[in-house]
Amino acid sequence: MSQSRLTELTWREVRRAGERGIALLPIGSQEQHAGHLPMGTDTLLVEEVVDRALDLLDREAPGASEGTGAPVPEIVRLPALPFGHSPHHLFAAAVSLSAATLGAVLDDVLDSLVTSGYHRIMVVNGHGGNDEIMRLAVKRFALRARVTVAACSYWTLTAGGDDAGRPDVTPGHAGWFETSLMLAAHPGLVRTPVPARTPVEPPPLFDRPPHPGLTVERHGEWERVDGSTDDASGADADRGGRLLDDRARGLARAIRAFDAASR
Repeated sequence: MSQSRLTELTWREVRRAGERGIALLPIGSQEQHAGHLPMGTDTLLVEEVVDRALDLLDREAPGASEGTGAPVPEIVRLPALPFGHSPHHLFAAAVSLSAATLGAVLDDVLDSLVTSGYHRIMVVNGHGGNDEIMRLAVKRFALRARVTVAACSYWTLTAGGDDAGRPDVTPGHAGWFETSLMLAAHPGLVRTPVPARTPVEPPPLFDRPPHPGLTVERHGEWERVDGSTDDASGADADRGGRLLDDRARGLARAIRAFDAASR
């Protein structure tokens, strides 16, 4: 695979790569992650998954994808967009874009890439509050520009292995899943020991709706649960490493599939 970082390319190299390559944009956030994880957790984790996925593709035999003989995609990795839609975390601390602003930023970035010669773009998200906005931005942009755009949130892509995680707390927020991943990827940034989460009554509704299919938001929930969705005290670095590898393999497969479908 030919893998490049946009920041390190000349404009002529950017143009050449755009003729056949895929521009890949990670997006994250800067927001509270309880008392034990840093503000940039979402950005750090999406970058980690993206970089591991690109390393996996790089290790493939030149010119072949999983032995199929299909070309391996050329990827140009953009710098991660570090800010997302995080008004629900402003009770503590966050740097948040409004939904309209984040949509406009994504639209401008996509438009810039198309103008610079790219016709295939993939957005990989690391923050739950960005997901709906990202998907709407991608859908709207493809209606008006001759481009093929894909979007995903990294935690939804698994390789189907035995260690896909705990669905009951995945992805959660500042809980077992994210803390395990951070212990594997950036252990020096995790404040330890990680305290046990104190249960609250009544339980929050944002991630446990009272009926399947409902989206429920209740005022003041995030502050009431002290900024996390579940108990992170049992987080495990080894498990986190396996979870990161699983998501990276899933993303690598998604990139290959997008490449094959959009040539």
